[in-house]
Amino acid sequence: MYEVVSGLLEIFSAMFQGYCLQYFCGSFLENRIRNGRINRLAAAVLYGILRLAVGTMMPQGNGGFGVFIRMALSIGVIALSAYAFYRDGGKIRFFLIAVFMAASEISVFLAYTFGQIGNGLIILWGWCVEKEYITSVSVLSALVHVTVIGTNVLVFILSAIVMYCLLKGVVKAFGEKSYRIGNIELLFLITPSLIGVLICSLLRLILLTMEDGVPKQIYDRYPAFIVIVPAILILSLLSIVFGVRLFQSMVYQNREKSSRIILEKQLGSLQEHIGEMERVYSGIRGMKHDMKNTISVIMQLSIGKEEELQAYVEELNRTMDRLEFRYKTGNTIVDTLLNMKYHEIINIIPDLQMDVEGMQFPEKLFIQGYDVGIILGNALDNAMEACRKLKEKEPDAKTFIRISSSQRRELYFLKIENSFDGRLVRDAQKEFPMTDKADRNNHGIGLANIKSTAEKYQGTMDFKVKDRVFVLSVMMKNEGRNGDRL
Repeated sequence: MYEVVSGLLEIFSAMFQGYCLQYFCGSFLENRIRNGRINRLAAAVLYGILRLAVGTMMPQGNGGFGVFIRMALSIGVIALSAYAFYRDGGKIRFFLIAVFMAASEISVFLAYTFGQIGNGLIILWGWCVEKEYITSVSVLSALVHVTVIGTNVLVFILSAIVMYCLLKGVVKAFGEKSYRIGNIELLFLITPSLIGVLICSLLRLILLTMEDGVPKQIYDRYPAFIVIVPAILILSLLSIVFGVRLFQSMVYQNREKSSRIILEKQLGSLQEHIGEMERVYSGIRGMKHDMKNTISVIMQLSIGKEEELQAYVEELNRTMDRLEFRYKTGNTIVDTLLNMKYHEIINIIPDLQMDVEGMQFPEKLFIQGYDVGIILGNALDNAMEACRKLKEKEPDAKTFIRISSSQRRELYFLKIENSFDGRLVRDAQKEFPMTDKADRNNHGIGLANIKSTAEKYQGTMDFKVKDRVFVLSVMMKNEGRNGDRL
């Protein structure tokens, strides 16, 4: 009976670990098989079969190098199962293998330690025999069998719970699953897992010792280990999870730092362009005023003389009338951005249509001009890039950017629409579409900048795709704060 139950528990344990493997790897990597269910099932079954094969060839024991050979084979089984059914994710694969190996080893030893309750019960049954509370051999035999089998079941259940909770905690803590890990970052992430695996290997070597030809557990010789070992294993588990959380905090801080640097550069560039455009605009107005006077004098002198000269001067006058900014919304920063971005993109896409007729500003705008510039600048950069890619793929495609805004009570709405190729790369773990640039760690944060700026005014940002049009909507609260106004 005991052998049958032990065999079944070994099979259940292998298959459950296979389930955990496909869940863990599937949370980070893409399936090789298009059908997700088949991919998950195949990964779980392959791992379970290979693990059972390793257990048959290398039974549990404390035979010196046998411990390390078994550990190497277990790592190979994890790596083979992960590679066979999941696409290469770069260095993240080494992290997954290390964490999964640590989870499987630590969970077993932690459960085994708590399983010492069974040994205590057997000692209790022996005491009951001595006190003649139990006098029947059959009853004693049944109690011992039930205790041993129950202990094995308890160890299996506890190890399954610990392993699943650890892996789930790592998946939840690792928010940036598409982040490209560097060598130093990988070393930082896998070190707690490797320490946990080595601790378990050490326990396998010293757990059982021979004393006068009789095997004894280390817990019998050193009872304090019943407390020390679980404490070490629990701390090892926590170090894995908290290591991931610390790493994610570092990633978020670096991303925010990069975002702030970009924002500062955008502000600096915006200030330079505003000053330059104001000087140019002021010079144009002055030149236009002076030229109008000069043209008036020339026209008076040319009356009754040569008709060609008069026609030329009239055309020159009309040209001066057209010498104005292309886009004039009444907001200096917005006008500067629109004209600057228009001349930038028109050199690349001459036939691009940029419509800002629907853009209106309320009489009292309490949203800081620089913040409006940050939102528009990032939105226009994204829209221009989308139009450029569309034009590269489809030279005859019509490209456009439409900007409109409106005020509804205290809420100010800004909408930017642009044509694009219809391809939007999404990740279930991310809020915004992914950039297709090679350096994903330092690109694709434009939408995040827009959202963070909108949130300064108790607002938000949303986007949607309609046919092959990308629509970005920004809402902000236009309320006076400390009497400030743009």
